[in-house]
Amino acid sequence: MIKLLLAGVPRTGLLMLAILLALFVALPFFVSDYLVTVLFLILYFAFVGQAWNIMMGFAGQLSLGHALYVGLGAYAAAALYVHFGISPWIGLWASMGISAVAGAIIGFLAFRFGVGGVYFAILTIAFAEFARIGFDHFTWVDGSSGFFLPVANYTENDLWNLRGSTRMFYYLMLGMTVAALLACHALLRSRAGYYWLAIRESPEAAQALGINIFKYKMYAVVLSAAMTSLAGVIFAFFYNNLFPEQIFHISRSIELILAPIIGGVGTLAGPLVGAFLLTALAEGLREVMLQLGVDVPGVKQVFYGICLLLVVMFLPDGVWPPLSKLLGLDRKTPDREG
Repeated sequence: MIKLLLAGVPRTGLLMLAILLALFVALPFFVSDYLVTVLFLILYFAFVGQAWNIMMGFAGQLSLGHALYVGLGAYAAAALYVHFGISPWIGLWASMGISAVAGAIIGFLAFRFGVGGVYFAILTIAFAEFARIGFDHFTWVDGSSGFFLPVANYTENDLWNLRGSTRMFYYLMLGMTVAALLACHALLRSRAGYYWLAIRESPEAAQALGINIFKYKMYAVVLSAAMTSLAGVIFAFFYNNLFPEQIFHISRSIELILAPIIGGVGTLAGPLVGAFLLTALAEGLREVMLQLGVDVPGVKQVFYGICLLLVVMFLPDGVWPPLSKLLGLDRKTPDREG
């Protein structure tokens, strides 16, 4: 099974992956809780970026409302836990199911009626806004006043109920990110992966070859939605509070997709590289400004905008493709897997 998942990866790449994984496993033992939180955020954005990459990078369907699936996953698992005492490990199945249905509805409306390109992106934004307004008035989860999860303590780890320390969440997120990377590598080498790439490059040519583009676009949307909802579950139990205005807002969606765009859309390593660059540099900038006693509202958003502008101007394919060439890892499998 492992050989199948790692098929086509150069030896140098495997060695670097092993070193990087060992580094991520060991780091929490040597750094502060604050830095563990930063590492957690890097992995969180890498995971969500990988999920979005399935829809956009592999199948070529631009979603700008991906916060919808984070929010649905977060609220579903949190509500089941708070109201019925259901473990998030059971609740996550409801989260994935609800998000998959939402993705299927969006995909059906778009693909059945020929809504594509920028109009598909607008449709995803619209559904995220519908959810934001709806949850603002959904009293079962306390609407706009916020939905709060009970926290007994942060020291004793209760993995079954996802109650515990930052380090517990960090290792959980690390496992999810590694699993997502391996799964996406396997997907790209599968029949569905080749079909997605064909659809991304030329839907007309793919249809002429007999590929059912409606079905495989739907696969991409549903899988991406369900996978994204898992990040929502972790988000809810890590932060212990949910506000519709925050979790469904379009700015959250943009924040989620920046990592793969900066790192390289359609590449496997791109979301991780982009998440590391954006999160580490943004947190570093925040610390520098705190040390200088400077408080500039919105500085992180300005920083993200500058990074995006620089990448678009000088690295239109993202940071990872030229970096992989520099490291000798640019051997292609079915696509720019890297």
